[in-house]
Amino acid sequence: MMAAPVESVCKPSAERSPFSATSFQKKSRSKLISIPGTRPSVQNGQLLVSTGVTSLDFLLGGGLAVGTVLLIEEDRYDSYSRMILKYFLAEGVVCRHELFVAAAQDNPDDILQELPAPILDDVAIHKPAEQPRLPCETHDSLDSMMIAWRYQNLPKVQSALASSSRFGHYYDVSKTMEPEIRQAAKCHRFYLPEHPTESSTTRSPVLKSYSALLRSLQEVIHREGFDVAASMSKSRNILRIGLHSLGSALWDDDLSCHDNPTHRHSLTAFLYGLRALLRSSLSVAVVTVPSHLIQDRALMGSITRLCDNAIALESFKGSERETNPLYKDFHGLLHVRQVPHLNCLANQLPDHKDLAFKLKRKQFSIERLHLPPDLSETVSRVSRGELAGGATVASACGSGTSGNKHLDF
Repeated sequence: MMAAPVESVCKPSAERSPFSATSFQKKSRSKLISIPGTRPSVQNGQLLVSTGVTSLDFLLGGGLAVGTVLLIEEDRYDSYSRMILKYFLAEGVVCRHELFVAAAQDNPDDILQELPAPILDDVAIHKPAEQPRLPCETHDSLDSMMIAWRYQNLPKVQSALASSSRFGHYYDVSKTMEPEIRQAAKCHRFYLPEHPTESSTTRSPVLKSYSALLRSLQEVIHREGFDVAASMSKSRNILRIGLHSLGSALWDDDLSCHDNPTHRHSLTAFLYGLRALLRSSLSVAVVTVPSHLIQDRALMGSITRLCDNAIALESFKGSERETNPLYKDFHGLLHVRQVPHLNCLANQLPDHKDLAFKLKRKQFSIERLHLPPDLSETVSRVSRGELAGGATVASACGSGTSGNKHLDF
C-alpha cells in the first residue's frame, strides 16, 4: 500500500502546529569534514590524502588514510625512500597542509629545499597522438614477422598503476620547488642536535630522543588544533608528519648496530605512542626505517605490524640486477609488507604482487613487473647454436654407450 501524500495527511495550515511538519523530514547523510586536498574513501568512508605518488595511492587503496602511519623500509643508499618522503611533503605544500619534519642527520630545512616542483596535468599525462597509418606501409608486416604467432593476439600488459579518478598532483624531480611556494606552507621542524637529551638513571622503555620527538608532536597537535575533539570554530586542516630514518644510530638507537640491542623495544614503544596520537587527530605520518641494518627479523616484524601501511624498497644499485638486461627498464623492486584494514573485517590486497619502481627523467613511478619475451635475432641464433651443439654431444654420447640403456650422473 502506498503512503498518502503529505498534504492529505497533515491538517490545514491554519490549524496545524508549526512543529508538525518535522515528522516528515527527509533523512540526510551526515556531513563529512571538507578539507582541501582530501577525499573520502569509496571503500570504508575514511578520509584520504595523497602521498604525492599517484601509483602509490592506487596501491594503498586510493590514498593514505588520515590517522594512519605509512612505514617505508629504506633502500640501502636511502635514495628512493627519501624521494617518496619528499613527494609526500611536497603534496602537503601544494594542498596547503601543515608539515612536521623530523630528522637526525640532515636539517629539516635542507629536506624542504629539495622538494620537487609541481607540474601541470597536461605535461604529466601527455601522450603523443597516434598518426594514421596507410595501408601501403609495411611496418606492421615486419613487426608481425618478428613476433611469434602465439603472441600476436595476446592483450598488452597494463603495467602502469592508475585509477580512473584523479587524486593528487604531479611533480618534476629534476627541478626544486620555488621558495615562494614552499614558504607559503606552515612547517614545524624537529632537528635532533638542536634538542639535547639529558641522561637519566631511571630506566625507560623509550629513548630520550624518541620521547622528545613524541612530546614535540603532541604539543604541535594540541596547540594548532589538530585534535578531533577540538572546537570547530576555525577551518580544519591536515598535519603531515615526515620522520626520517628512525631506528638508526643517529637517533641514539643501537637497534641497527648490534644483534642484541640494549634499546630493543624503544622504537616499537615510540610507534605505539605515535599511532595512538594520530588516531585522535587530523594527522598522517610517513616513517622511514633502515630495515636492512636491523638483524633481528622478528623485531622488524613487530615494527611493521605497529604501522598501518608498510612497503619495502629494494634498489638494484650495487647489485647484479643493475646490469641484468631483464631489469633494464626498472631501478628496483617494491614489496608490500602490510595494507590497512580500517573500518572493515578484511583488508584489500593488491591484485598484483610483482611490483617495480623506476625513476624517469622527471617522475618516479611504480609499475607492474613483467618480463616480455626476448625476440632478438642474436638470442635466437645463439639458442639455435646451443641446441645444435647439445644435439651433437648427445648423439656422440649415445654412440659411445650403445650397450648402455641409461647414463648415471
